[in-house]
Amino acid sequence: MNKITKIGLSALCGSLASASAFAGTLGVSGGATVTWNNNEGTVTGNPIGMNSGMTFSGAGELDNGSTFTLTLTNADQDAFSAGSIVIDTPSFGQFTISAANGGTGIDSHDDKMPTAWEETDGTGLTIGHDKISGVGASMNIGYKTPTFMGSTIQVAYAPRNDGTQNNDKASSGLANERAGKGTDILVDINTGDYFGAGSANIFAGYSITEQGADPKASAGTNADNQSDKEEAVAGAIFTVGPVIFGAQASVEWLGNEQTATAVAGYRNVAYGVAFNVSDNLSVSYGVNESKKGFQSGDAGGTVYGEAQSTQVAYTMGGASIKVAKTSVEDQNYVTGTTGDRDGMTVALSLAF
Repeated sequence: MNKITKIGLSALCGSLASASAFAGTLGVSGGATVTWNNNEGTVTGNPIGMNSGMTFSGAGELDNGSTFTLTLTNADQDAFSAGSIVIDTPSFGQFTISAANGGTGIDSHDDKMPTAWEETDGTGLTIGHDKISGVGASMNIGYKTPTFMGSTIQVAYAPRNDGTQNNDKASSGLANERAGKGTDILVDINTGDYFGAGSANIFAGYSITEQGADPKASAGTNADNQSDKEEAVAGAIFTVGPVIFGAQASVEWLGNEQTATAVAGYRNVAYGVAFNVSDNLSVSYGVNESKKGFQSGDAGGTVYGEAQSTQVAYTMGGASIKVAKTSVEDQNYVTGTTGDRDGMTVALSLAF
């Protein structure tokens, strides 16, 4: 066994040592999209919006057959939001250095439900539900295995899961005094369309972030080294002909101090269905439910929130029109009528 291990490591080192980059390319992409957003119960102001975000993508190839991709995303009005370097090897899988790009660990599965356009929380009306993120909001290193019988395993690791993104030659310091290292693992299973009966995507993931004592916690509270943050998600999506439907559930335990007003965690449930009426027209309906729980159920209470979104998308050559009608109860976990909102967004997108 030791001899086989040494041979494998020698072969790998030799392969990496012989790798050199060929000339690559760097391009910029964006979207020509204008929206009209009207949210009832709040001051909308000028409802016209325009997509002004840009994505810079660079790609290259190494002489051992591996490829690499650099992606830098600038959100609307030129504000950096995410970045990643992905190295895709022929037989060892995919390695990613991520700066909050949402593609590593369980953060990539915070809402996987099928839609005609956008996630329920991305239609122009913020629902304010706290979702799982794992190490996805921090600088992290991810690994994804090669696909085997439709299945992959992802692992992501952040030396300090403090929600920061660093430039080169920089570090985050003490951005979050409690945060320690974080680790995610995600299993993704995709079945084939056997005998024309449809296909399925089944997934499950878990994340843990070590947390030390909160220096701001009250004396005598239980905010010690054992109060780690834990998150988990599981769900399934099924495709049968033109219909795609699915459901998922996620939980988040924050590990906060033991006081009545401290938030213990969140539980989210989402389900949705999308129907491709034709090659040009699709419709969908989705629901997100969230529960916010406190350390003391009697003193802190429990707050529920729910959001629903009905969407239509229609494509005409190089143009597409998308409409989303979304409603939310107890937005941002605010109970009563002040937390109930309705909104509609219409978007026109033009292809380059």
